[in-house]
Amino acid sequence: MAISRCNKCGTITEHERELIETRHSCIKCGTPTLIYDTLFFVSKLSEMYIALRKELNELRTPTSASASVESGKPGKHFDIHNSDLLSSEAQHAPIIEWFKRKNITASLNINAVDTSGFFDEAAIAIGSDYALFGEVCERIRYAQLKEFNSNLIYLDKKSKQDAKALETFIQRLYNHSLIARCIINKKEKNIRIVLQNAPSVRRFFAGDWLEWYALMIGLRICQERNIEFSCARNMTLSFLTGEKRELDVFFLINKTQPLYIECKAGDFRQDIDKYVALRKRLGIDQRYFILCVADIDIEQAKGLSAMHGIAFVNTQTLGQHLSTLI
Repeated sequence: MAISRCNKCGTITEHERELIETRHSCIKCGTPTLIYDTLFFVSKLSEMYIALRKELNELRTPTSASASVESGKPGKHFDIHNSDLLSSEAQHAPIIEWFKRKNITASLNINAVDTSGFFDEAAIAIGSDYALFGEVCERIRYAQLKEFNSNLIYLDKKSKQDAKALETFIQRLYNHSLIARCIINKKEKNIRIVLQNAPSVRRFFAGDWLEWYALMIGLRICQERNIEFSCARNMTLSFLTGEKRELDVFFLINKTQPLYIECKAGDFRQDIDKYVALRKRLGIDQRYFILCVADIDIEQAKGLSAMHGIAFVNTQTLGQHLSTLI
């Protein structure tokens, strides 16, 4: 679908997609109005909303929740799943300073820890039952790579319970606008997923979901234990040699203890040496340098940890491992 909003009277009208980037007369007042792609229109509204909300938060007297986050201690009433309070320079400042003391420049995307959208909730659902929902991610990712518009999720070999869980999960993805459409075919026992092409959504299914999952698990444990912390996602490190490295999820506990989580939803073996060298370069204890790989089992994780001096975990054991550290 396409959409238009009259700049004179505010009337919103839906149109056929073929009319995108053309003009029509407002059905209420007759003013010439441009027709937009609905996804583009909504994404721009979302950007404006987030920007205005942040501006409003800066103008307000800090609440107890925001003050606690700025100080690195989220209060019990701070909703980690629906807040932009972590997206501030003050929250990220201790991390920048920690790397600066090592002569490393850290460039941070402060909006990467804004949880007011739906990425974090979808990621928790996937990570909590990756054995079942991981297939949905993989089929969406495959369709993205092949530039397909849709893909099928087959239910004929699933138990009734798993089929129902998949149907509910895919419906949630649709409700959160992470897919454009879902078509449930009871007779053929499948669900057709029509892809959403927004860049942020494509990145989510390409692997960002695991970063969100790791971030939220860490936030939950820090909040439960009232731990002082700073956190970041999608960091870029610049070394004095000119080399640059990207980090997935980083926590600084009590302003002194670094905790890094590298997230891999695909093959990782060719990069193990690189992570071993990075751990030594940053001087992070091997228990706190974590490689979270979505599709390895517990025995593989134990064996790889013993071999390479890095803490290997999967989605099921990440929370358990973090609980021993924080």
